Amino acid sequence: MSNVTRGGLKPATLTNLVTNEAVEFMFNPFEYSITKSNSWTPNSVVGLNLPKLQFHEGQAQTLSLSLHFDSQARGTDVREYSAPLWKMMMIDTNRRNSESGKSEPPPVKFKWNRLEFKAVITSMTEKITLFSDVGVPLRCNVEVSLQQYIDQSDIPPQIAQQAAGQKAQESTTAVQGDRIDNIAAQNGGDPSKQRQIAADNNIDNPLNVPPGTNLRVSR
Repeated sequence: MSNVTRGGLKPATLTNLVTNEAVEFMFNPFEYSITKSNSWTPNSVVGLNLPKLQFHEGQAQTLSLSLHFDSQARGTDVREYSAPLWKMMMIDTNRRNSESGKSEPPPVKFKWNRLEFKAVITSMTEKITLFSDVGVPLRCNVEVSLQQYIDQSDIPPQIAQQAAGQKAQESTTAVQGDRIDNIAAQNGGDPSKQRQIAADNNIDNPLNVPPGTNLRVSR
């Protein structure tokens, strides 16, 4: 494929991180959506109208894309463009686990301008929408869902403001029964980094925060 999209724009890419084979999109996505969910466990508190929510775990972000390919100008099978995407869905026998003997599909990276998303493909649907007079597929839409497998903190800044400055600090005062992971989650921090937050605030036990302690949490 050409190294530019229709219209001369820089193309978005989806790269197989095992083989480094990159698919450049003929048409950049018209839109994409990123979704993330968290699990919270309600704990009943006598005398209150609402239970106290305790953070349980965070779920991976998901990225959904609609991709479009068209081969009318060349008159060739449009599936030549989408075939590398299907390859990223298939088990890579070179990634066999030494203990279980099982293999898995490769991780991938979606990149478009500052958006960089390392993930695995969880689902993909290809819909052929145009054929030649002899039945050759000429146009297709590919719906792809990606699930994050590397934490956002391990990839480059996604927006210019993130690259320019340090992480913002959120300050809060602990009350009786508070834990650092809960405090971090409620103030935009990463609850999995509770030990680092404890060390930054000179606290020995992240599960036992003295009431009245003023905590700083990186966002």
